[in-house]
Amino acid sequence: MTSGRILDRLDAMEKVEGSLPRLLEFYRKLIQIQTRVGRELNKPNPGLSAEAIHQRTAEGKALITASNFTYDLRLLQGTFRETAALFGEYADLFNSTSEEFSKLAETDLTPDSIEAWYNGEPLPYSGEVNQTLLKELIHAAIKPFLVSYTSVLIDSVEQERWRRGHCPICGGNPDFSFLEKENGARWLLCSRCDTEWLFQRLKCPYCDNTDQQTLSYYTSDEGMYRLYVCDNCKHYLKAIDLRNPGANALIPLERLLTLEIDAQARDYGYSPCE
Repeated sequence: MTSGRILDRLDAMEKVEGSLPRLLEFYRKLIQIQTRVGRELNKPNPGLSAEAIHQRTAEGKALITASNFTYDLRLLQGTFRETAALFGEYADLFNSTSEEFSKLAETDLTPDSIEAWYNGEPLPYSGEVNQTLLKELIHAAIKPFLVSYTSVLIDSVEQERWRRGHCPICGGNPDFSFLEKENGARWLLCSRCDTEWLFQRLKCPYCDNTDQQTLSYYTSDEGMYRLYVCDNCKHYLKAIDLRNPGANALIPLERLLTLEIDAQARDYGYSPCE
């Protein structure tokens, strides 16, 4: 499992360096929670026939939507509160306070709130609720539930026929990418469920722009990393080139190991796609 390999990599980094930066320390604890919860989950049954999967792929529709995403609300609520406590322990990383996360931990998740989160809509909570932080907490808590669907459905994805800017499993946006070691094909990584899918090299996954005059990329000094930018929508996407001899990547972990690239992208006037 990728999560186990990431934990091993972080442990190895800690042994070499003596300690981990607080962000990676937080990330390790979060993965430990998500991995444990993932083991508690029953194998999901999406209820999709091979014909239905083929049809949804042809129509560009994700296999799991808010309407057919099922979960144990009690387990999700417990995971949410445990996650909120962890965020509170590292509140400084999120420009917040432990008190704010303690308050958010009291939020009762409902099917309506989960559906709203899934669809990218405002959460149905009134009062002084920090929607941004609450969405981050739900994202972190719900991830093992979504990943369980990925493990069941990923082999059914028709990669050559998909090539869309959103995840074929859950419909989420990509937040990282990589160039395949064998032939340099570009793959995207889902920000929500870590699904990987094949995508065009010369196309913006966020606005479908293919105009080469408004698409470009920057390369790191050693050639291992790329920053793809689109001047049409002003979004960016990070990538690692696995053809580089020095690349030994665990793709989800690379999100955090490349934060300086995010800072550079913002300096250039680009933003991540939410």
